[in-house]
Amino acid sequence: MKTKIFSIVLMFTAFVSFAQQDAQFTQYMYNTINVNPAYAGSRGALSVFALHRTQWVGLDGAPVTNTVSVNTPLNGKNLGLGVSLINDKIGPTHENTISADLSYTLQTSETNKLSFGIKATANLFDLDETRLTPAQAGDPSLRNYNSFSPNIGAGIYWHSDNAYVGFSVPNFIETNRYDANEVRIFKERINYYLIAGYIFNLNNTIKFKPAVMTKMVKGAPLQVDMSGNFMFNDKFVLGVAYRWSAAMSVMTGFQVSDGMYIGYGYDLETTNLENYNSGSHEVFLRYELFKNIGKITTPRFF
Repeated sequence: MKTKIFSIVLMFTAFVSFAQQDAQFTQYMYNTINVNPAYAGSRGALSVFALHRTQWVGLDGAPVTNTVSVNTPLNGKNLGLGVSLINDKIGPTHENTISADLSYTLQTSETNKLSFGIKATANLFDLDETRLTPAQAGDPSLRNYNSFSPNIGAGIYWHSDNAYVGFSVPNFIETNRYDANEVRIFKERINYYLIAGYIFNLNNTIKFKPAVMTKMVKGAPLQVDMSGNFMFNDKFVLGVAYRWSAAMSVMTGFQVSDGMYIGYGYDLETTNLENYNSGSHEVFLRYELFKNIGKITTPRFF
C-alpha cells in the first residue's frame, strides 16, 4: 500500500512540475475574485472572504490551500477594488500569490451590468528540499529554490441580480521555474476561465442556481465544473457538483446574518486516486458590510 501511495505522490509531483495550474476550488461561485478581477465590487458591499481547502486527505504531499480576499465598490464611482492572498502547499513546494484587482462597471440596462477588470499579481515560490521524499532527494533538479514572479491579468463579467457570465485570464505571462543550474523544472502556463450561473425562483421559499466553470490550460485536460445549489428561505443552501472525470462534491451553506455566510464542501474522487485518500474538504466564511442595507432584498447567491 505504501509503495502505491508513494508512486501516486511521484506521479502528482511530476504533474506539478510540467503543467503548473492555478489553485483549485470546489465552491468557485463564492470565490470568483480569485479568477476574475472584474468581480471586484460587484456585490455592492465591502466583502471579506476566507477559505481553507485540504485536498486528498491521507495522501502525503497533497495540496493544502488557504485564501483571503477583500473587495469593495468605491463610493460615487463605477470602480471596484480588491486584494487577495493565496497560500498553496503541494509536496515540497510552497507558493504565496498576492493580487490587486481593479474593475470598472457599465450599467448596460436597468437590471444588467458589464464589468471590466485588471489584475496585478506577485508570486513567491519556494521549493524546500528538506521536504523531499528519499527517492526525490536524489534528483539534482530538486534543490532549494525560490523565486519572485510578477504577472498581470484581465477579465470581463456580465451580471444582473439573477445571472452572470464571465471570461478571464488571471495571468497573461507564462513563467518558467529554474533550478540552481538554470535547468527548467516546470512552467506555469496561462489559465483561461469561463464561468456562468443563473438563479431560478422555484417558489417563494426555494431558489435553484446551476453554475458552470470551465478552465482551459495548454497541455492539460479541459476542466469543467458543474454545480447545482438550492437555497431555502434565503438562509440554508444545499447542493452537488461534478468535476468532469475527476470528482463528485456535496456543498452546504448557511446565511448566519445579513452579512455573514459560512459554507462547506466535500469532494470524493472518481479517478484511481480515490483508493489512496479519503476525499477533500473545503470550508469558507464570507462577511460583508452593506452601506445601503435597506436596498438588499435577498442574499446574493453569487
